[in-house]
Amino acid sequence: MQELYILDTCPHSRRVMKYFDEHNIKYEKHSIEDPKNLEMLVKLGKKQQVPFLYDAENDVKLYESDDIIEYEEKLFR
Repeated sequence: MQELYILDTCPHSRRVMKYFDEHNIKYEKHSIEDPKNLEMLVKLGKKQQVPFLYDAENDVKLYESDDIIEYEEKLFR
């Protein structure tokens, strides 16, 4: 399952979550307000920025909300 690292107050994170919800895309949400999630975000992506998508199945790591949505559109067509 895809993992999405977010911050609830971030408009870009909310945009991606809204897209996922509207398209019934299953994902695990990890808020970086939890220090463990923040630590894992930096470990996986090498920087502290959200939203961050990690798709382990396809070995994909993306940061920008536009890039994440574009990736999902291609993946689920």
